[in-house]
Amino acid sequence: MTSIPEALLWCLSAGTAAAVVLAALSIRARGQRADLRSRLTAAEEQNSATLHSNTELTARLRATEAEIRHLAETRLPDLTMALAHPHVPVPGLLDTRFAGTDAERALNAVLEQVSDAITKERARVDAAAQSTLRGATTTIQALLYRLQSALQEMQHRYDDPDVAQDLLNADFLNEQALRRVQATGVVCGAWPGLTREDSYLAELVVGATSRLRGYDRVQISNQLRDPIAVVARAVEPVAIVVTELLANALHHSHRELPVTLTLQQGNRGASVLVDDYGVGMHDDEIKAAMELLAGDEDVLLTQLGDPPRSGFAAAGQLVRQYGFGVHVEPSPYGGVRAVVYIPGDPLLTVLDESAQPMSVMAPMPNRPGVPDRSASVLPTGTASPAAAAPAPSAPAAPAAPAAPAQQRDDRSQAAPPVQQEGELPRRRRRKPVSESEESAERTASPPPRSPEETGSRWAALQRGTESGRAAVQSDPPRSPEGNAQS
Repeated sequence: MTSIPEALLWCLSAGTAAAVVLAALSIRARGQRADLRSRLTAAEEQNSATLHSNTELTARLRATEAEIRHLAETRLPDLTMALAHPHVPVPGLLDTRFAGTDAERALNAVLEQVSDAITKERARVDAAAQSTLRGATTTIQALLYRLQSALQEMQHRYDDPDVAQDLLNADFLNEQALRRVQATGVVCGAWPGLTREDSYLAELVVGATSRLRGYDRVQISNQLRDPIAVVARAVEPVAIVVTELLANALHHSHRELPVTLTLQQGNRGASVLVDDYGVGMHDDEIKAAMELLAGDEDVLLTQLGDPPRSGFAAAGQLVRQYGFGVHVEPSPYGGVRAVVYIPGDPLLTVLDESAQPMSVMAPMPNRPGVPDRSASVLPTGTASPAAAAPAPSAPAAPAAPAAPAQQRDDRSQAAPPVQQEGELPRRRRRKPVSESEESAERTASPPPRSPEETGSRWAALQRGTESGRAAVQSDPPRSPEGNAQS
């Protein structure tokens, strides 16, 4: 009997142990399931993070590719355009997320390297082009000077009116070609190509006008107090600059409107003012013109437009080389005012008119309140006795047959000068003479010629020849320069 309870106890103990074991196993299984779930959750989160990271990397890669395409298709072409035209903007980054990153610095480095490479290549190609043009223009300029000398000799040799007129036209066309070749050569760094002696500023501006079509529209007013002259080395550069400014004024104003040129004298130099009544210039055009005229930077031929306009660029090169100044601004007459300032030290000098008389082609001073130096009148209104005799040391200037109409009228009405005590001798103006007397005087003393006076001195060749033939029927015909017919 005692064995049954024991068996039950053992069974109960075994059942309890089994329950405990099952409970322990259940607890362990729940722990494992929880751990597994946590691991699965972590894995899912990691997978989600990885997927998000992959998505971000893909988007960034696509943004980088788009930025590189933007660099190649937009920024680099605009950069190339901006190097030639500074007003063209160069766009920035397409995606602002790259701002301040290594990617932006790398892209900017590419832009800088391309810019430097393009700039150096443009400078190299332009330097080669300028060298070629410089050599060509120097050769052509020398040939044109030889042609000019040959035409002048032919003008002296032949006195047939038709032939002389044709030679005059050819000489003037040669002067036009010479001016354009000379300006192109100066832009390319060539020397102006002509050496002169010290020349009066008034003569210089008259010579500058004779190089242009429409020179008869230029009205010159001389306000100089002294017989100021430009030193030899700067004569041709100043003449080129004045010519180009006058050409700009004549070109941009109506052919019936005048262009005024005024000579002014200051304490430290002299100025040439050119005013036109034309269409004027906008602010950006004036700014661009001042940049060219300043001559601070080297000019590329590609910056001069198509076709190239070399006038202001040539003036800027000469300004930088010789030390005078040019300024442009809106004119009070509605057009453009250009001012050439020539410093007295070291580009100006004062010549003795008794030793080197000024050409009668040059305009006389026209100052309010100051009597004309060609005549002197006593306070009583009677002419000075000394006016009857010319100044002993002022030789008579030879007559010029081709002065503009206004200047010829002024000279024909001038009286002989009066030399005051202690004053330097002043040149005198010629009194009116008949055509026969004028032709005889030319025959006795041929006037000197200069390249600037070629066109104007021969303008009245036909009139002088015909009057000479009419005055002296028996004598062999002679040219206005006094040379016998060959």
